[in-house]
Amino acid sequence: YRNKGKCRFRVHPKSVQKMKDRLREITQKNKGWDNDYRRQKLAEYVRGWINYYKLADMKGLLAETDEWLRRRIRAIYWKQWKKVKTRYRNLRALKLEEWQVHQIANSRKGYWRTAQMLSVALTNIIIAKLGYISMLDYYLKVSLKLLNRCIPNGTYSGVGGRLLN
Repeated sequence: YRNKGKCRFRVHPKSVQKMKDRLREITQKNKGWDNDYRRQKLAEYVRGWINYYKLADMKGLLAETDEWLRRRIRAIYWKQWKKVKTRYRNLRALKLEEWQVHQIANSRKGYWRTAQMLSVALTNIIIAKLGYISMLDYYLKVSLKLLNRCIPNGTYSGVGGRLLN
């Protein structure tokens, strides 16, 4: 597509759909994988996909996909905490107030709805600390490296031949 007189790249909708299908497959709740293996498979796929499409403009796409993916991860953890007793213990460990622990642990909603409520406890920071990679953060890191690459005349391709931060 064209933006301000320049040609830009965009990821084709079929490729986006294939990516979401693959992420759906990796983050299935009934897969029987432990969290370490799932985290590893997810990181491998995300790194590979983003490195393949790193020239495309996809900041908005990855922000939306990140939200969706984190909600799927929360749903996985909620399913693993099968019993109310386990849910109470884990929610208390996440330093929630007692009324919130009671409300969320005794919820009769489905996994998808409860995963949305669980965003109070399993925040984005906690999910990152668990080792799950953020697609948007990785894309920004890769695209910044792309902007700061050294070109043959000894300067950088950033603004005015300077490194970008």
